[in-house]
Amino acid sequence: MNRTTGVAAAPAGDAVRTAADRPSAVWQDVGLPVTERVEALVDAMTLEEKLAQLVGVWVGADPEGGEVAPHQNDMTGDPVVWNEVIADGLGQLTRPFGTRPVDPVAGARSLALSQEQVAAANRFGIPALVHEECLTGFAAWQATAYPAPLAWGASFDPALVTEMAGLIGRSMRAAGVHQGLAPVLDVTRDYRWGRTEETIGEDPYLVGTVGTAYVRGLEESGIVATLKHFAGYSASRAGRNLAPVSIGPREFADVILPPFEMAVHDGGVRSVMHSYSDVDGVPSAADARLLTTLLRDTWGFDGTVVADYFAVKFLQTLHGVAEDESHAAALALGAGVDVELPTVRCYGAPLLEAVRRGDVDESLVDRALRRVLRQKVELGLLDPDWSALPADVDELRLDSPHAQDVALRLARESVVLLANDGVLPLRPDARLAVVGPLADDPMAMLGCYSFPAHIGVHHRDMALGLEIPTVLTALRDAVDSVTYARGCEVIGESTPEDMAAAVAAASDADVCVVAVGDLAGLFGRGTSGEGCDATELVLPGGQADLVRAVVATGTPVVLLLITGRPYAIGDLAGTAAATVQTFFPGQLGGLAIADVLTGAVSPSGRLPVGIPGDASGQPGTYLSAPLGRRSGVSNVDPTPAFPFGHGLGYDAFTWSAARVVGGDRPWATDGEVEVELDVRNPGDRAGTDVVQLYLHDPVAQVTRPVVRLVGYARVPLDGGASARVTFRVPADVTSFTGLDGRRVVEPGAVQLRVSRSSADVHEAVDLRLVGPLREVDHTRRRLTDVSVTHEEVERA
Repeated sequence: MNRTTGVAAAPAGDAVRTAADRPSAVWQDVGLPVTERVEALVDAMTLEEKLAQLVGVWVGADPEGGEVAPHQNDMTGDPVVWNEVIADGLGQLTRPFGTRPVDPVAGARSLALSQEQVAAANRFGIPALVHEECLTGFAAWQATAYPAPLAWGASFDPALVTEMAGLIGRSMRAAGVHQGLAPVLDVTRDYRWGRTEETIGEDPYLVGTVGTAYVRGLEESGIVATLKHFAGYSASRAGRNLAPVSIGPREFADVILPPFEMAVHDGGVRSVMHSYSDVDGVPSAADARLLTTLLRDTWGFDGTVVADYFAVKFLQTLHGVAEDESHAAALALGAGVDVELPTVRCYGAPLLEAVRRGDVDESLVDRALRRVLRQKVELGLLDPDWSALPADVDELRLDSPHAQDVALRLARESVVLLANDGVLPLRPDARLAVVGPLADDPMAMLGCYSFPAHIGVHHRDMALGLEIPTVLTALRDAVDSVTYARGCEVIGESTPEDMAAAVAAASDADVCVVAVGDLAGLFGRGTSGEGCDATELVLPGGQADLVRAVVATGTPVVLLLITGRPYAIGDLAGTAAATVQTFFPGQLGGLAIADVLTGAVSPSGRLPVGIPGDASGQPGTYLSAPLGRRSGVSNVDPTPAFPFGHGLGYDAFTWSAARVVGGDRPWATDGEVEVELDVRNPGDRAGTDVVQLYLHDPVAQVTRPVVRLVGYARVPLDGGASARVTFRVPADVTSFTGLDGRRVVEPGAVQLRVSRSSADVHEAVDLRLVGPLREVDHTRRRLTDVSVTHEEVERA
């Protein structure tokens, strides 16, 4: 192992075969169909060579397990012997950049050397496919750290997410990477789950449209996108990581699956990663109904299914459905898992022995092999002119001005103004106190899967690799007079002296901004992130006490939340002069927050998750049937403090009445309806509104959510300008899983609610679906078409 670059070192010379030792390279003939090239390889390979293509190798994994996930030390075993592991070929290389800080240029050159060794060592000259994490940007040292997925959802801007993903993909390709392990399409079901920050939100339509936009950007850049975690992971009991999932087939079909279905059909995704969880007792890695019958046979997905890290072995060690490693391999391979990641465990010697014993049919190996090889052919890895070294490697820069611009724009769009009594925007001449443990901490901007939070924290001798302005730094550049006090800690003990200093600073100011929330980490090393689940939705540590203390000074307080999940802050928001919610807004999040607080940018974010009203009540999302809401039969009130879709700007846009285009024409169960309205910005400054369209189905054959999102439009307008927003709603979007388990469009009365949030209805349009009950499937129309036509309007 090359400890400087983190990439595998060169093998001894006797592990390398020359081109003369290889069979004739039919598979390298670019003039032949992909299938023919793949079949030539399948026919020529030994069983050992086939299996070598179905595994990844993590040469940088720490076998001691000291700084990694639980159970990883059980899985990695002895350090990889590089010469031996590549002798028959290699399917994937795991995270050569994302295991430790690696200079990008040196890392790309070292990776290229490793790839040349892999190709030279096997009879067919096949290099490995290289994968990396990329949820908040390429998970590499010095790469742009973009906002976390909840911030994407808050932007309600799929087009900008596509642009971001394209930049992420191009940086990965430039470094020699082929596959990205993103996006996460889990729909949030319980905010206590630590990985809530990785989700896009609590609504399947929002998750599906924004997640598919990310897939398009990554795939169009030439990177294989990987949907995760398929499926049900986010619905674990009590929001505990990897806990069993108890969910009915209707909720699974109508809430969990639609984003994955959308990305498969509309995004052109080429890989899927299965979930760790079991659903109703069946682990996803062993669920043939999920990975083969549904994903492939029904939806038509033809890419690769890759294992979440160590999850094949977990069938034995955690789930108890496999007797040993060969049994685990047989279950996963039979279910449809093509590649074991991140390193060789079950698909190596245990699977080899199982095939030779006759316990596993070799045709299952060939099935997975064809999918893997087809992807390598399509990526150009078997072309005769393939080069391991990326072009212009010496010019490699992973944090370009364009990337920073997109990161800043997305961060600005994701800031949600929850409440404001007029204290915002801040006056530049105001005496400002900035307090709180997140006010001057660059790590407060970053999600768990950003490189600095995921890997960099374990290498404190290395520089952060990025310039990450804090909220305090950005506000000092924008406001004349700023004082600062930390006040308390997010994790660990706070001191009375720190609290007193914050109170003193607030008392002597015209306005106090108090920055509180989360620090992302892994497995209990943070307050948000993988394995950092919460028992109740209260701000961590003594942060709520800090907010109460500065509010008690009488100075107007701006409550600034920088979190990975929503917290119950109803009592705090009720006493603050303004409340602002952000979700790990990335490396330029501090600048974005300051831009919004000072009025340089009008806020336009909308909540992708509700803000709970009660910290200890059972967490639930807005997608609930009538009895899931406040009622007289329970003393627990689940009404959120701020609902899904809520968000304010600095100027109140005016909306016209909603109109049904075409008048009273019936809405056929196989047709569409068109609803339009005009939106106007009467103010002087530019701003953006978000028009949301919800469906209310008052009578159905099964209980339905009171409302659910079926369309939305971001409407940016200069002062005095207006635009017409038109929604073309296919009847298919009203479909749901009926009594007999079939997805149907049901005739009858429905409402389309043109809304500012899930709870703030501008106008309800009563309609009736007419015609026969229709059964629909994965070929249905899943999206409402939206158009925004801008018009300049003379100022009154």
